[in-house]
Amino acid sequence: MLTPLEKILFLLLAATSFYFAGIGFRRVYQAIARGKPENRFDRLPERIGQALWAVLTQRTVFKKRPLISFLHALVFYGFVYYLLVNLVDALEGFFPLHARGGLWNPYNLIADLLTAGILVGIVGLMIRRFLARPADFTFGPKTPLHEAVKDGIPRDSAIVGGFIFVHVGSRLLSKAAQAADQGPDPYQPIASWIGGALAGLNPGTITLLEHLFWWGALGSILAFLPYFPRSKHIHLFMAPINLALKKEKPGALEPIDFEDESIEQYGVAKLEDFSWPRLLDAYSCIMCNRCQEVCPAYTTGKALSPAAILINERYELNRILPGFAAGEESPRPLLEFALNEEALWACTTCNACVEVCPVGNEQMLHIIDVRRERVMMQGEFPAELANAFRGMERNGNPWGIGQEKRMEWAEGLPFEVPTVEQNPDAEVLYWVGCAPSYDPRAQKIARSMAEILHAAGVNWAVLGKREKCTGDAARRAGNEYLFYQLATENVATLNEVQPKVIVTTCPHCFHTIANEYKQFGGEYTVRHHTEFIQELIQTGKLKVEALLDENVTYHDPCYLGRHNGVYDEPRQVIASLGLQLEEPQRQRENSFCCGAGGAQFWKEEEPGAERVSANRYRELKATGAKTIATGCPFCLQMFTVETTNDEAEPLAVKDIAELVAEDLRKQKEAMGTGAQA
Repeated sequence: MLTPLEKILFLLLAATSFYFAGIGFRRVYQAIARGKPENRFDRLPERIGQALWAVLTQRTVFKKRPLISFLHALVFYGFVYYLLVNLVDALEGFFPLHARGGLWNPYNLIADLLTAGILVGIVGLMIRRFLARPADFTFGPKTPLHEAVKDGIPRDSAIVGGFIFVHVGSRLLSKAAQAADQGPDPYQPIASWIGGALAGLNPGTITLLEHLFWWGALGSILAFLPYFPRSKHIHLFMAPINLALKKEKPGALEPIDFEDESIEQYGVAKLEDFSWPRLLDAYSCIMCNRCQEVCPAYTTGKALSPAAILINERYELNRILPGFAAGEESPRPLLEFALNEEALWACTTCNACVEVCPVGNEQMLHIIDVRRERVMMQGEFPAELANAFRGMERNGNPWGIGQEKRMEWAEGLPFEVPTVEQNPDAEVLYWVGCAPSYDPRAQKIARSMAEILHAAGVNWAVLGKREKCTGDAARRAGNEYLFYQLATENVATLNEVQPKVIVTTCPHCFHTIANEYKQFGGEYTVRHHTEFIQELIQTGKLKVEALLDENVTYHDPCYLGRHNGVYDEPRQVIASLGLQLEEPQRQRENSFCCGAGGAQFWKEEEPGAERVSANRYRELKATGAKTIATGCPFCLQMFTVETTNDEAEPLAVKDIAELVAEDLRKQKEAMGTGAQA
């Protein structure tokens, strides 16, 4: 137990420590609160429950790096229990409490084992960071970094790691000295084992060591607390908050109210322009760089690192925190310290960074927020996008081809493609999309889909010349106003038609109509064509006979898979056709982007080590399959381009609808041959 003087000293140090830590945490809160409002407080009990489950199970951490995640889990679970351990140790120091024997046995056993676990975990993590130094702790040579990052990250890691080691190690040695003094405790096996080495010391020295290490354990907390708000260790508090307040669909975009005349700026130029969840992202970031590891742009040598953006923002916030928290304007725009123009336009909006993040950050939205400001406020964007914007604005499609040609894809079919005017009672509205309407290669997808609908006897129709681009590319490129124009016009058309079910062949159309048109009064039942085809096969409306003889590999489109969770249906259709499926290494939620999303299809790719599509094509070819099966016209086009660069047996690239239509044609051929025989 502490002497009266030590108790007074401890309380004074604790008051000082908590005072300065409180100032730091208050400033962090004030900094986050400066962000623009966004409603994330609905369903709070449900949100809190989900966050607690995610945190306590560490399921988001274990998505990647199982060994490192295990080491992190040792530290995490130990620290959770140490909330109780530190309280009991403090009470032992102030009161005649002896937490040993009897009912304390289970408590001591868990504390002893978790103490060892924390030390194993933190030593392993520190060895990894400072000795092993894997590539995921580095940044590419083109990645823009805040001037404080290079020295700041290792220094912060050393301080945090050193604190944990000293704090937990001191507590273990304190209990070891206690075991040497009072005899071994079977419920503290590790402390007792170390205590055996101290047993030869004289009793006065052992008592002094127990006392000294008690101070080392609890005193290290008091020393660390004022630094806590500035350290990456703050994620211990911020990550659960972020997970609790995250969106139902992470990565979904918030609309801008263009009718609100009080809005003076669209998009984000400075830190204070962000909504508060974006600022919370910066403080939640654990700097693990998992998002960077899965980023298509970073993987192929581009300047973009989603991790660097959040880390840069955190270091800038720390640099200006007192003034920023007090309401002062931040001194420089994001493009001077968080990212540069090259990084800004390299994002494919594939959502891989958002999906993999263990603390619920939405790195992709930081990029789109800045794009919005560049496009709508500054008029600065890649020159190639101007043609796509102009085409969407004037002709309702990014190709800029006239609306009168939108139905040319259907010419030559052996049956008529009905429009909603011709078939107002259609059960299914087939939303063709711009690529299948205008792109010669993608038109084969639309024709195949029409054959499937006709063969299955579906009561269907198309909008025909009334259909316009959904605006996906405009929105991802930051041209929110153009998206708003297209969305409101399309929603008005669809609400007039009142479709029972909408079927799309493009995941971008699927995502936009199903999820984002709700923001403009459009609530629809939307099915991707792979889902709908599977339903037709499952219900027996569409007969397939597995007449194809190919081994295929399936590429999960980002906007079908990660953005909307559709993984099984395309594979079930492939299985129904009797095709041998060869899965690539990166598949389902870990799939790698084709490189077309985020309006990349309409512009030159930023310079890097290779094209994103080349990286993915090489992986798909490595499966040994002869055909790439896709569920997206843009993926199909990107891989088709790669086949032209493949001088050694290029793969065939086909949409799943094309594979199904081939099976139907082979059935007809077989029937014709049989009739002749």
